[in-house]
Order: sequence, then C-alpha cells, then structure tokens
Amino acid sequence: MEFSLRNDRLAQQRTGCIVAGVYEGGQLSQAAVDIDTATGGALREVVTRGDLEGELGTTLLLHKLSEVASERVLLVGLGPERGFREGCYRTAVASAIATLRTTGAAEATLCLTTLPVPGRDSGWKIEQAVLAVMEGMYRFDQLKSKPQAKRPLSKVHFQTTDRAEASAGERAIRQAAAIGEGVLLAKDLGNMPGNLCTPTYLAEQGRILAQRHGFQVSVLEQADMERLGMGAFLAVARGSLQPPRFIVMEYAGGAAGAAPVVLVGKGITFDAGGISIKPAPEMDEMKFDMCGAASVFGALRAAALMKLPLNVVGIVPATENMPGGNATKPGDIVTTMSGRTVEILDTDSEGRLVLCDALTYAEKYQPAAVVDVATLTGEIVSALGDVATGVFSNDDALAREIIAAGESAWDRAWQMPLWDEYQDALKSNFADIPNIGGGGAGAITAACFLSRFTANYPWAHLDIAGTASRSGAEKGATGRPVALIAHFLAARAERICPQ
Repeated sequence: MEFSLRNDRLAQQRTGCIVAGVYEGGQLSQAAVDIDTATGGALREVVTRGDLEGELGTTLLLHKLSEVASERVLLVGLGPERGFREGCYRTAVASAIATLRTTGAAEATLCLTTLPVPGRDSGWKIEQAVLAVMEGMYRFDQLKSKPQAKRPLSKVHFQTTDRAEASAGERAIRQAAAIGEGVLLAKDLGNMPGNLCTPTYLAEQGRILAQRHGFQVSVLEQADMERLGMGAFLAVARGSLQPPRFIVMEYAGGAAGAAPVVLVGKGITFDAGGISIKPAPEMDEMKFDMCGAASVFGALRAAALMKLPLNVVGIVPATENMPGGNATKPGDIVTTMSGRTVEILDTDSEGRLVLCDALTYAEKYQPAAVVDVATLTGEIVSALGDVATGVFSNDDALAREIIAAGESAWDRAWQMPLWDEYQDALKSNFADIPNIGGGGAGAITAACFLSRFTANYPWAHLDIAGTASRSGAEKGATGRPVALIAHFLAARAERICPQ
C-alpha cells in the first residue's frame, strides 16, 4: 500500500475515486463544496434529492461527474457537524474504505483528513486514516483454497489544504505505516489456528522477525526452563504434547547499556482450560489467547520500522494449556522462578502462571519499565467491554504514560485499582499464594497476583481480554494494543532523543 499527500485542485485529479464528507442535514464539507462548484451543483442536487442525508457512516458512490477528472466520487455521511469528534472521524474513514473495497478503484484521494476534529491536528488525522486503510484492506484468507480475487486498492492520497503541513504529514504517514505493519503482524499471528500457531511456530516467527530487523533473539526450551526453576510456567505446559518455548527478542535501538523497556506477552497458543476445562461453545476463540504475545511481536516490528532510539526487550512465554494424563491438577502446588510457591486452584487461570515466571526473568535486564500484555480475565470484559484495555500498575506515573499513549493512538485504556485491600483475597492454607482469589474482582486479583512478582521495577499490566479480538460475524484478532504500545515507546524515545 502506498500513501502520499496531495494539495492540487480536486476536480483536476485523475484518480480512481475522491472521497468527501457530508454532514447531517445535507451540509457539504469544504471538499464536497469544491467538487460541487466544479460540477455546477451536482452534489447539492444529489443531497437535496435525499440520496444521502449525512447520517454517520452512510455512503453514496457517484460515477463520471461532469468536469471532474476522477472516475468516481464517494460521499460519506459524517453525522452532525457539532458532534463530529474522534470516533465519528474514524467511523467515517472506515466506512469509506469498506465501500472502496467493493469498487475497482486502485487509487483514491481521501479528503476526510481536511475535516476539523476538535483537539486533533492533521498528523493525528493522517495517522488514523493510514491505520484505517490498512485495517479496512486486511483479510486473513491465506488458508482458504480460493482467496478472494479483486483488484486491490493500492494507492491512497490524503488531501491537504496547507503546504506547510507537508512535513508533519509525511512523518505521520511513516509512523502510521510502521505501526500498521505491527498491527497486521499481530493480527496474522492471532488469527492463525492453534494447529499451526504452536509455541514452536511462534519461536520461528521470532527468529524471522529478528533476522528481518537486525535484532537478537534467543529461545529457551524445556530443559532451560527447568534449570531456571520456572515451575509455574512448566506446570501449564505439562498437559500438552507441544513443547513449550520461552522467546526473548532484544531490539537495541538505544545507547549501549541503557535500561530497556521490557514487554511481556502471554503466549497461550490454545487454551482448553486444562483439567478445569472450558465449555465447548466458542472454545475455538481460545486460539486468541496468545494475542498478548502477538502484540509484543507487533510492537517490536513497529519499533524497528520507526527506528526508535530505545532499547526494547520482548519476552514471550509460549505454551498450550491442555487436559491430559500429565496435566496439572487443581490443588497442585508448584514453585515459581522467584522461589514463591503457588497453589493452583483453577488450571484455567493459567495466564498468570506463565507470566509470573516471565516477570521474574525480566529482572535480569534491570529494566526502566516492564509492561505485560495478556488476555487474562473475562472479568475485565464485564468491566470495560471491548472499548478500553484495563491498566493495572505499581507506578502511577507509568500508568499515566500508558493511558496518554492510548489517547494519542486512539487505542484507549483505563486504569483500574490495585489497592492493598484486594491483596487480602490471595490467601492459601498450603502455599505462599493461590493462583485465584476468593470472591469477586477477578481482574483485579489477577493483577494482584502478578504484582507479587514485580516489586523490583516499575510495572504495568494490560488486560486485553476485551479488546484483542472480536466475536460474531467479524470474528478475528484486532491487533490491539499494538498502536498503544508503539505510541508509548515512541514517546519514551522522544524524551531520550527529541527530534
């Protein structure tokens, strides 16, 4: 996909399609006014007739308008002008791309980037548009015997009204394209079925990623984990015939010896629940239980493509969680890498078991910060739905950084409490700590469990169970929160080496 900026007269642009907006009530945006003037009022006539009333997300495709060089003009409903904000902008762009996919247009000029969005500059609008285009054109069809054949949209120009914005616009395109590539990688990994996306497959993808972008990778096997004392991680892996892998990727974009940011991604490539087996309905979606790992892969790819002057380590503990004759049983007690013992009361609460050993391993890097990303609890879905990622942290400044990055990326997150009172739910008669708490607040007590292993560095936990994938007709991985993490890393890099 190619992206560029244009600022020549719309009516003279020879392209496959020009996309312009119409507010509710038939009010034309400035780009639509320019086209309407060139055509002698053709757009106003269409709107007056009631063919498009401007309802948010509606579209109307027009062909071969007089005095317009473009083959098509696509009008997109923007909703009420007074209420046009970030969400409306993204909806309008997504609707435009969905319609463009149904045409034969190989090239398009998007004028929606010229629309005013309160509190957002042209760079933000261009970045969001690039990501929306890449999202809208994405299809996971490589495993179909006959992938859909249609001439794809391959070039998108963003209309600008000010030449002075060109430099910022080009930077926004480069950053967005890098983030978008990271998102697409995360989606591809997340959508891959569990019979193909095994821990060994993830390890191989780590090697490919490292080779492509010139960073280091190491893969620990079961014997290595046993030697390190990763008893919690290995307890999860016991029920599977697939060997576990502990993947470590090191991107050294910063100064030698500078403390890295460590990203830890939960990599359960299929989660049947172990002995505490899950119900059958929608169990196929448990292939998405490695979306935390996928987002770490995607964030590292984005960081490398952006050439961030920052050291970043990605850690992915990868295994399946399966029932079997050798599987861990409820009531079993294991010793973690930290030396703490854990009573496993529920084998389906396995994510925290693989993460706790990974968080202990992260200490060796003397990190500036550690961020773990995991589809950890259904309770976070009850709390925040599919809109916001839950953030838990032992450092409020770090939590604020992450939430600000989410606002910047429009990949939003919300801080949840991690108060000492919630720690009281984690009591065991037989071990140092159980792997689940009693009573409610399951997302919080899961984070409390992880916090027991993070006392020696600033740490944040992102529970992405509600945001990492969709169900229903649009079932699939979303690639979230790659954009949030990429903005978080970019902001840290900017503080180190201001542009």
